[in-house]
Amino acid sequence: MSCFSLSWIEQLCVWLIMVIAIVSIIKLLVPYLMGLIGIPLVAQIINIVLWAVVAIMCVYIIFALIGCLVGGGGLMHFPGR
Repeated sequence: MSCFSLSWIEQLCVWLIMVIAIVSIIKLLVPYLMGLIGIPLVAQIINIVLWAVVAIMCVYIIFALIGCLVGGGGLMHFPGR
């Protein structure tokens, strides 16, 4: 599958929607669960780690796209068809 084909863009959009949904669910659950436990510092730490993971994924995607433009080949592979 080439870097900028329609199926590749479709898979990228599906993965982005899944990541956004998971982040949203975690952001809803963390304050509720930490309210039960009573430790707000843990909620802040979980939010920081969550956004660090999202930022790392964004950097990976950006460099994979740059690799496709320069001609480095398919550095990013999505499981799919």
